[in-house]
Amino acid sequence: MSRLNAVADTGAEHIRRWLGVLRDDLMTARVDPLPPSTWLRWLPHGVVWIVGVVLTIVGAVQLNDQGGLDLGYSLLLGVGQGCAAVLALRRPVPGLWLSLGATLAIAVLTRRMLMAGQIDGFTWPWTAWAIVAHLLVLLLVALRVPTRVSVEALVLTGLFTYALQGLWGAWNYAPTGQVTVALSAVVVVLGIALRGRREARVELGRQTTLTAEERARRTLLEERSRIARELHDVVAHHMSVISIQAQVAPHLVQDPSDELKENLAGIRQNAVEALTELRRVLDVLRSEHPAPGERADAPQPTLDRLEALVENTRAAGLTVTTEVTGERRPLPPGVELSAYRIVQEALSNVLRHAPGATAHVAVAYEPRELRVRVVDTGPTREQPPSAGAGHGLLGMRERAVMLGGTLTAGPGSGRGFRVDARLPVSSPPATDPLSQDGTA
Repeated sequence: MSRLNAVADTGAEHIRRWLGVLRDDLMTARVDPLPPSTWLRWLPHGVVWIVGVVLTIVGAVQLNDQGGLDLGYSLLLGVGQGCAAVLALRRPVPGLWLSLGATLAIAVLTRRMLMAGQIDGFTWPWTAWAIVAHLLVLLLVALRVPTRVSVEALVLTGLFTYALQGLWGAWNYAPTGQVTVALSAVVVVLGIALRGRREARVELGRQTTLTAEERARRTLLEERSRIARELHDVVAHHMSVISIQAQVAPHLVQDPSDELKENLAGIRQNAVEALTELRRVLDVLRSEHPAPGERADAPQPTLDRLEALVENTRAAGLTVTTEVTGERRPLPPGVELSAYRIVQEALSNVLRHAPGATAHVAVAYEPRELRVRVVDTGPTREQPPSAGAGHGLLGMRERAVMLGGTLTAGPGSGRGFRVDARLPVSSPPATDPLSQDGTA
């Protein structure tokens, strides 16, 4: 007995859940407007409004002439049919109920005329124009609501038709129930297919956008990884110098104290440990993301190799002029490296995107910053397809921002393009974290 009670409780719970789903699907007035068409824009909405007006007029005329109804009733029921189609544009489920309600009213009034013998052979329970209106409503419903709700609307139409024609019935009429249900099934399937196609197109567009964003993010990460590899080389060099100086320093002082030896030994030990960790991380970065065309142990380039870079670019067919202003002086390794890479990437962009152009590279050593500018005259012939990802400017900007500088890129004079980078060569002194007022 307890098992039977459990089964009954489970069945009752499933029925309540199913009824709850039906109530949420079919007893709702939520707004779900039909979006404008991609190609036709608002034309389908205008067509539905025109069809709604036509259904109102011809439906009223049919009910008045062939159905024997008064003109007032005919107009009212015709308006109900036309408004159901228009309402379904914005509120599909209420439009469905309005169409069924108008059809029920028409069936009740015309059945009385059929039973009294005042009309004969009238299409019942669905009039011809009521079928057209309901099919349009079902199509709009299927285009806007989930597939489950569309199937529920089709089942509701079938049960409604069976109740009127199969259970209630009338005399001397032309039955239209079977035709209505068959056409309704075709329209619902068509609407579900169109809705699925539209959703697939939207999802494809969303995936395309995500793919482009992911490609840009991946390119940015790769460029940052490359910058990190290069900075590891720079930092590793300085750590090596610190280690050697700490080792040699005790020999440069006559009778160094034990405290001095201990501190210098600690400095050297920390430098060696830091250098070991840097090399370990650097080996991982290089093994995962090897720089194309560069040896793993190659020294990082500086502005001393600018002329060699320009000569290589000229050998590739690009006319390049250079201009260096200000006094050449040693700069922080990170600034030298970033300036070289910015010029390298800018000239590569000219080769790829501006065939036939000439380029001008200007390097200005200013008191507080290094200014790098690359300007081209624009392409003189058709640009060939480029296999690049189009994110070179992103990497150049990352390098400038990393050093606290700025980089602007955009159209120059005529059809040319301009890249202008400002890289600070000095930074404010760092505050000792052990001091609250900035003093050691």
